[in-house]
This record gives sequence, structure tokens and C-alpha cells, in this order.
Amino acid sequence: MPQMLYVGLQDEDRIAGFAIDETSGGLTARSAVAAAGGPSVFATSRDHRMVYVGHRGQPAISSFHVEPATGALSLAGTTAQPHAPTFLACDRTGKFLLAAYYQGAGVAVYRLAADGTVGAASQQWLATATGAHAIATDRSNRFAFVPHIARLQDNVLEPPKNDPGPNMILQFRFDPQQGQLAPNAPFRLEPPGLLGPRHFCFHPSLDVVYFSNEQGCSVTAYRLDPTSGTLTAMQTAPTLPAGFSGRNTCSQIHLTPSGRFLYVGNRGHNSIAAFAVDAGSGELSLAGHAATEAVPSAFCLDRDGRFLFAAGTASGRLAAYRIDAAAGTLSPLDSYAVGRRPAAVLAVGLSG
Repeated sequence: MPQMLYVGLQDEDRIAGFAIDETSGGLTARSAVAAAGGPSVFATSRDHRMVYVGHRGQPAISSFHVEPATGALSLAGTTAQPHAPTFLACDRTGKFLLAAYYQGAGVAVYRLAADGTVGAASQQWLATATGAHAIATDRSNRFAFVPHIARLQDNVLEPPKNDPGPNMILQFRFDPQQGQLAPNAPFRLEPPGLLGPRHFCFHPSLDVVYFSNEQGCSVTAYRLDPTSGTLTAMQTAPTLPAGFSGRNTCSQIHLTPSGRFLYVGNRGHNSIAAFAVDAGSGELSLAGHAATEAVPSAFCLDRDGRFLFAAGTASGRLAAYRIDAAAGTLSPLDSYAVGRRPAAVLAVGLSG
């Protein structure tokens, strides 16, 4: 299936599109589309026919239709927001869009209309705490989690401001019929030390959830109880090589579709940490580090888990890598100039 890569250029108010060569992983520039208000967060619908965009400068969520044959984006609707969305994710049925708000200190759930656009809220607002950085439902679509980082406004290009954040994961039950979140019991999961859970991903077949720790410069694997929907920490692995003592914070986390390899971005060390995942336990072992563009806040994998694309928000470039199918290590392919402050990266399969 052909694939497109979309890059949100926050300081240029546009989204750049690139065709992905399925053999080489090379990128070819295609159409770009205006996206006023600072596009900084992406999500895709379950059928890959829509791309949802969160805008940071002028808080809103936009719905873009994906042209099946060419991958060109066209604006289908925009919903104003009281706060800038920090994270967007569809539930497992594709009927709802969940949103987390870092500055707004809360989450919301929106119904998706028949044409795929963002509709009315099924849950207009649910207060959590400042620093809410992500939200998504588990494989059963009955539970959701909202991580909150440990230090606010933690710009890796500046000294730490030591502005304390909540440093917790909130645990929710999710009603997939009504699109409603409700606190689970226990509600708060507070890790020891200033780990600062930021983003997370679910193993495709094991009851394991992986969180990148922004301040802890690590990844924690949690066992998910499929009955209660609660998490129990089972392993924390550092994302930095031994001996590195420079300023660093972790960013996004992604797992290959096979569940065999996991990747976490290091901002400051400017690398992508690769881990092999044990097929039975879900435990991690370090596979290596790949140097990447400065301040890799956003990266993604292609739909088949063969290539990784990392954006340097400080360099304005996009680095492409091939994923070794046996070891999970990353081999650099090329680096592309994409524009000012690439803040979101998303690979989407085309159905045309």
C-alpha cells in the first residue's frame, strides 16, 4: 500500500506531504497545505481517510480529508478549542477523538461525524492537571491513561526552570458507547522520583504499556491488568548511554506493529534509543542509539515498521532510517530540509 508522510511545520502554518518509497524509504515532496494557527499535533482516523491536526498558536482541531490516490490533504472542518491540544488519538472503534491539553490541564472527547470530521463533544471537559501530555485507549477500548510530566516548561535548550509538575499517570475507565471517561480506582499512579511520564504506547498482543519519561530520560514498562484496567510498573530502562551527563529530556515513543522493537526520542543527546522487546514478557533490552537531528520532539514509523522518520525542531530537517528487521537497529538513509519547527510527523497508508 502506498504511504504518505505528513510534517506539521508549526512556524510556517503549513503541512508538507512526502511520498514514501516503500523499497528505499526515500521521500519525494508532494503537495503542501495551509494550516493556520501552528500545526503541532497529528492523529489519523482508523480508516486513514482523515488526518486530525491540533493547532498550538490558535487553539483548534482541524479535520483534513486524505485524497486516496495522491495523499493530498484538503480541509474539511475546524473546531475551535479553549486550549491548545497537546495530543490527539481516536478510540479503537474510530467513533471518538480523545484530546489532552497540557496548558489547559484537562482532557476532552469528541464524536466523529459520518464524514469523519470532528463533531460535538461527548465529554466537553474533564479537569486533570497542568502537564497532561497524552491520552489513548487500550486494546479493549475500556480503559485510558493520561500521563503528566514532572517539570513544566522544560525546554531542553534552556536550563531547568524547576517548575514542578504533577509527575503522575491518571487511570480512567472509558465507555465506548457514550464516549465518556470516568476515574478508575486507584485514579492516580505516582512513579517514584521525577520520571515525568510523557507519551505511551500499547503492546499489540501483550498486556504491557510503555511510557517515555521526559525528565527521567527512561522508558517504563507497565503491566496492564485487563480486568481492572490498572497499571503496575515492571521495568524502567534508561534511554541514554552510560556516562552521558548533558541536558536531556525524552519525547515520543513508538513500537513497531510486530511489537518486536521500541523507540524513544532523546532531546539534548539528540538520538533515537532503540530497544528489543521480549516476546514473552514484554521486557526491554537496549539495541542501540542512532544520532539524529537536533531536538527530536516528533518522530514516527511507517505503517509496516520498516522505516523511522525523525524531525529536528531546532534544525528544520527530517532524518530517515531503515529499521533492521532482525536487531531493530537504525541505519541512516538521508536527511531532508523540511521547514521551520517541524513539530508533528505522521505516516499514513493510502487506500486509493
